[in-house]
Amino acid sequence: MKTFFVLLSCFALTTFGYAQGGPPQKKKQAQSQETSPYPQGPKTTRTYSPRQGHNTGIGQGFRRSTDTAPSKLAPRDTKTAGAKSLGGPDTRTAGKRTTTSAGSTRTTKSFTARRFNLASKSRPSAAVAPAVTFRQGTHIAGSQNWTGSSYVVFRNYTPVWHDRTWWHSHYNNIVFVFGGWYYWNAGYWYPAWGYDPGAYYFYDGPIYAYNDLPPDQVIANVQSALQEQGYYEGEVDGILGPLTRAAVARYQEDHGLYVTSAIDEPTLSALGMV
Repeated sequence: MKTFFVLLSCFALTTFGYAQGGPPQKKKQAQSQETSPYPQGPKTTRTYSPRQGHNTGIGQGFRRSTDTAPSKLAPRDTKTAGAKSLGGPDTRTAGKRTTTSAGSTRTTKSFTARRFNLASKSRPSAAVAPAVTFRQGTHIAGSQNWTGSSYVVFRNYTPVWHDRTWWHSHYNNIVFVFGGWYYWNAGYWYPAWGYDPGAYYFYDGPIYAYNDLPPDQVIANVQSALQEQGYYEGEVDGILGPLTRAAVARYQEDHGLYVTSAIDEPTLSALGMV
């Protein structure tokens, strides 16, 4: 009978404890550690320790921690301007010319043809444009490496010598420019060697016949276009001398063209002239 009363008393005390304080403290602490998103205990709690990467909880309903370590991501380079800072192509600008590392995507300003007042009836000095000599059967140096239909005339060109009667019997459009005679054929101007045995030529090769202009005006327009883009600093005189040819070569090299140092159709196209 005494044993029965002891058991009954223990049961009554247990029931009373649940009613007053809930489950034992040890079980309550364990449950808090597993479910609470805002731990109140020490920072060594397994679930939310900053060392385990749970210090921000963005997108999971957690508050952002204010004592996290600085980000290891490199900051944006504020010194870089233009398209490069936005992930675009690297842009290089010099004067009025602009090229990109993706040459095929560069933008070219159109160029309007003009007529220049040139001293075309006079012969240039040897200091401005040294004379070239006639060499029959020769070809333009390096032209064998210029592939494509736009360079066929340069690969095939070789100077020929004929008298004035022969030239007139074969070509209708022959003009006098800076001491020499030039004939027009299939979109290009060529020196008419032999038309005048004493003629003066400073370039032996084709000149692209731009916009139905004579060769001196074509050269002057190219000089003007190169000036606008910062490649040519000389006078617009219509003479294809060493200074102009060097400027043409620099432009061609910068724009991924064959360095012909000549006035060809691809170069005029890149300049926005055709």
